This record gives sequence, structure tokens and C-alpha cells, in this order.
Amino acid sequence: MDQFTFVIPTLLGVEGLTADELRRMNMQQVRAENGRVFCQGTMEDIPRLNLRLRTGERVLISLGTFPAHSFEDLFQGTKALPWEEFIPSNGAFPVKGFSLNSTLHSVPACQSIVKKAVATRLGTCYHRQTLPEDGALYQIQFSIMKNTVSLLLDTTGPGLYKRGYRAVGVAAPLRETLAAALVLLSGYRGRDPFCDPFCGSGTIPIEAALIAKNRAPGLNRRFSAQKWTWLPARVWVDGAGEAMDLEYHGNYEIWGGDIDPAAVQIARENAEKAEVEEIVRFSLADARAFSRKEPYGRIVSNPPYGERLMEKREAEGLYRDFGRAVQGLPTGWRINLLSSHTEFERTFGRTADKKRKLYNGMIKCDLFQYHGKKKSAT
Repeated sequence: MDQFTFVIPTLLGVEGLTADELRRMNMQQVRAENGRVFCQGTMEDIPRLNLRLRTGERVLISLGTFPAHSFEDLFQGTKALPWEEFIPSNGAFPVKGFSLNSTLHSVPACQSIVKKAVATRLGTCYHRQTLPEDGALYQIQFSIMKNTVSLLLDTTGPGLYKRGYRAVGVAAPLRETLAAALVLLSGYRGRDPFCDPFCGSGTIPIEAALIAKNRAPGLNRRFSAQKWTWLPARVWVDGAGEAMDLEYHGNYEIWGGDIDPAAVQIARENAEKAEVEEIVRFSLADARAFSRKEPYGRIVSNPPYGERLMEKREAEGLYRDFGRAVQGLPTGWRINLLSSHTEFERTFGRTADKKRKLYNGMIKCDLFQYHGKKKSAT
């Protein structure tokens, strides 16, 4: 187990950012596909990836890939893999996965076959007819695409977007990994004033603060692989120490505002849990009256879409009023707004300099980016 192939699932549209993160961490053979990124690494990289990745959804170890056109192919291909090198005799190994464009299209049946094959292999290796599965979790994942099976082991547990700082939230929260992606796509690195006028529970400003400080987002949570017997505790201690050594300590101007007093209070509490309360300021504010005098800065925000939080007409009115407010900003301000509204640019009053397709959960969105130039929408 000297070298591993890691698979990092991502939200659609974020793959390039995750690949960049991996390259900055000096991971080898980084390769991005739709919805996932591959790389090569060692045992020591399991904590590093889990602790430090901002935009990846989880860290999976690839155990094997093989063709399967029948359940017998699936059983034999699974049983041939060295599961005993990873899962101890008492390890719990539930199975989940998906199948796309494949002969083996029944997911429950495939789950059963994979489970039976792993149990058969482990039972033979440990000389046991039954396996108690009362130990640590070794979650198995499978994917079957165009009759090719990939089997993986999940090192993460609850997804990496669960940073540990958001115990409660407001309606329609933004996933932390997507919030980090928005901040990175805006080009923010801690130097400019940073504002989110629709901050809700504070996810975007908190992620901006973590990025500004270069603080590892996973330091305040635990991971499945921390309980794995073959992964020494020292690698987690070393990984956390390395991450903390990389932190910056500076002065940052990061602000979030919301019209809902309860949301502002939750945002402040979440910032405390994330240990960034000293560099993020939240206040009660109406985005329609947003203004700043600084010559430059960045706005990154996720305004209400008009699908769940308010009626479409109300959302359009809000976009229009906010668009008028930011027209008064100095030309050095860059604006990045995530919306699923098909008429966003028209109602906002400006054509975006750049658009990027992203997904907020299952909602298809665009990130509308304005680089200080004022163009009228057609």
C-alpha cells in the first residue's frame, strides 16, 4: 500500500478548481473528468487531502476497475481484489453506488453482489463463516459506467462540505464546497475588501476567511479513516500540523450582510465555530441600499433565486434594485453573483463579462461575473 489512486468527486463545474488544489498540494498525475478528479499519492496524503481540500466532495481510494457484463463478472472481479489489506475482520463494510449505461442496471442487485463478493473474500482470509461488522466503518462505493466497474473505499465519511461550523442554517443554504468555489473563482486571495450582501448563514464570508487565512477547512471535524487500523494516528497528527503551519496571519476586511436578523446571528455563531470571528464582520443590512467607498473590492453572493425563498417577481425586483445600488460602486469593484434565474442579466441591468455554469445541489445555475466594466443588458 505504498501508492494509491485517489478519486475526488466534485460538484459539476468545479472539477478544474479541485484539480488546481491538488496540483498546489504537489499531488501526482492529476486528471479531471466530469464530476471527479483523479490523482496519485501515498498513505500520508489521506489526511492531507481530507483536511485541506476546499472544493472536493470526498476522498475515495480506487481499489480496482474491471469490465462486467454479468453478475458473475461483477462477483468474480470484486472477489479478486485484496479487500483484506484494507478491511479488518470486524470492519463494517456497507455498499452503495450507481450504474449508468450498463447491462447491470439494477443498483440493489449490484449492491448485493458486491457485498457478497467482499464478504466471501474476507471470510476466506479470516477463516470465518460470519463477519460481525461491529468495528470501524469502511464504506465501499461502486460505479458502473458503460459496463466498466470501479470499486472504491471512502476515507471521508460525511462529505467534505460538512466543515463542522454550520450546526444550524437558514432556508436554502449554500453547500460549503460550492461557496469556496465561488470565492476562488472570484480571484479573492485575502487582499481586497470582500462583501456578501445576501450572506444568509454566512457560508460565503466564512469560506472567504478560511481562504484568506489559508486555514484548512477540515481541522474542526473527524473522518472515517481516522479509525482505520492500518492508517497510523501519526499521519493525522502530522497532516494537521502541516496544515496549521501553512496558515497566514494578517488583517482582512470581510463582511456579510443580511436583511434577516436571525440569519445574521446564525452567521456570527457559525464564524465562531469556524474560528474566524475575529476577521469576519456580519451586520443587519438591506442589499438594495448596498454602497462602498473603497476604490476596489469584491462582491461574491448567492441572492435568492425566486424558486424556493420568494416569488419570481420578488426576486426580479430585488435583482433590479441591487443592480442599481452597485452601479454606484467605484469601477475597481468586481461582482460575482450565483443565480438560476434565466433573466438575471436583464433584471440586474448589466450583461455579465463572464458566465460559468455551476450546480447548487440539483439546481442548474450561472455564476455571473462583472469585472468593473458597465455594459447595458440587451
